[in-house]
Amino acid sequence: MDERYPEAERIALVMDNLDTHNPASLCEAFPPAEAKRLFDKLEIHHTSKHGSRLNIAEIELSVLSRQCLDSRIPDFESLEMQVEAWQERRNREGFKVDWRFTTDDARIELKRLYPSFEE
Repeated sequence: MDERYPEAERIALVMDNLDTHNPASLCEAFPPAEAKRLFDKLEIHHTSKHGSRLNIAEIELSVLSRQCLDSRIPDFESLEMQVEAWQERRNREGFKVDWRFTTDDARIELKRLYPSFEE
């Protein structure tokens, strides 16, 4: 954090829900005072347990890669401008994720997670 984002007051960190991914890991890697200092800079956001938000982010990054980053970009400023223009267009036009995994599909694929009732 200090090397890449020294000016940042807060850093948004998106973490999945693996057992190994938690703030206590900082205490294992750093002395207590340093771990607390780093933790206080973090704004932690967890992905949902079943990954739908993470899937949306992955889909958007894939679209960004295909639509915006498919050619050589000469410098960081050009990259920022291209990504910003792409993002503004995506937001303005209200693109949505077209989920093809239906509730019925989920009930079949994830049946072990659903309770079973005897009639």
